[in-house]
Amino acid sequence: MPLSSLKTISLQRFSLNFAANIIAALWMLVGSTRAFSWVKPTFMQFAAFALLALGSNVLFSWLAAEQGSVFNEQGLVSYLIWPAIISLGGIILARRSGNQMLLFVPVVLWLVADTLSALLQSLVQFLGSQGWLPDWSYSFLPILFLVLFLWQTLALLWIFARRQRTPWWERIIVLVGAVALLTIWQRNVADQPIFKQIPVQPVLQEAALYKQPQLLQQALAGIDPSTPGKSDWYFMGVAGFSDLDVFRSEINKVRELFDVRFGTSGYSLALINNTYSWLDEPVATKTSILQGLKRIGQQMNADEDVLFMTLSSHGDQDFIHLSNPPLEMDNLDATWLREALDASGIRWRVIVVSACYSGSFIDELTSPTTVVITASAADKMSFGCTNTAEMTYFGQAFFAESLRESNSFSAAFKEASLRVSERESFMGFEPSEPQMIVGSLMKTALPAFEQVLFDKARSPIANVTDGTGNTDDGAIDILYEDATNTSLPMTTTTTN
Repeated sequence: MPLSSLKTISLQRFSLNFAANIIAALWMLVGSTRAFSWVKPTFMQFAAFALLALGSNVLFSWLAAEQGSVFNEQGLVSYLIWPAIISLGGIILARRSGNQMLLFVPVVLWLVADTLSALLQSLVQFLGSQGWLPDWSYSFLPILFLVLFLWQTLALLWIFARRQRTPWWERIIVLVGAVALLTIWQRNVADQPIFKQIPVQPVLQEAALYKQPQLLQQALAGIDPSTPGKSDWYFMGVAGFSDLDVFRSEINKVRELFDVRFGTSGYSLALINNTYSWLDEPVATKTSILQGLKRIGQQMNADEDVLFMTLSSHGDQDFIHLSNPPLEMDNLDATWLREALDASGIRWRVIVVSACYSGSFIDELTSPTTVVITASAADKMSFGCTNTAEMTYFGQAFFAESLRESNSFSAAFKEASLRVSERESFMGFEPSEPQMIVGSLMKTALPAFEQVLFDKARSPIANVTDGTGNTDDGAIDILYEDATNTSLPMTTTTTN
């Protein structure tokens, strides 16, 4: 039946026409010309679905936008181009066929389908922001969203071609051309969403420029010499990536745990890359890390004392990121870190690397007197790095939970690995497979070192007071309870 003979009869109630148009769009999306029997192309229906389509697309863009994004007029214009083109197509069809009923048919069907598609994408985006989607889904979601955009337009072209009984080869040419045009257009406007984050060039304040050397020197000066005749534990933490607060939070919480519960106050150092800590904490660069290791090496007894070093950042094969704009920093690679540790004279080491692909550090850092613990295998990602989280998955499981219940690093590592595995399995993530390697000499020495460390955790620590100079025995447990009760909201950006 030609388009010129198409007749549509509107129903008496707006709601019935509204429902009929949804059914028509669903028939269109499966390629059926039954859509023409259901569509109710009135001006009121056009206006209603135009507003709904615009609103649903604004909602999706808002859900997908990064924190701090603002309304982008160019993104709105880019979206409105296609409803305008479809409307123009309806005008041309109506005039050529002499059937004014066709005026709103294409655009109503397209707007209904676009509304449904945008609402589906909004739902998926919301689920992702809550961390309720499996990790493997993130790799194909952009393709899915592109397919949904293509599908609604191609389905519209298909049913009109079928209704006009155009030859199959003409249909193929039209559809292939439409796919090419729509794909190119979609990719070209991908950086123009309706809500867009405006890039802000990081600026280093003059006060921070002069404050940083002071902060580093104060931190180094605060590292005390060890007590002769006993084993002391020293702590060094490095938060490498400035744009995510979780790395700073994790290192500061672990330092707090060691200072308060394990007695490393006066023997600890934290180097932090974070956008908001320039005036408060020394930044983590290869230079400051090297100076920190040398200072600790000078203050400790190489035969009796142990360094506990933990690094938290984004990671890649054989290096973790050191980033703190506007400074340009070299990344921290495993070979350099091993050389820096050797040059410091620190003999006994327990090193924890919390980052994606952190298992790639094992070969370089392994030595007879070293324990190396990593959040993942060399070819695996680790998870939990978001601005809303206080610790990563592995950091939460190992430091905040398992160390509380164990009196050895091996037992804590096994328990943490199990907890991380269960959490990743529940979330549908690929297992990160944390690793732990104990050097040959450390296997013999570690139990004695651990006894010193965990004995301090079982007894009151003199440097926690109630404000009158008396030891506050409950402060340690309160602090530790706070660390273990940390919740980890998730977004679509969950890997380290």
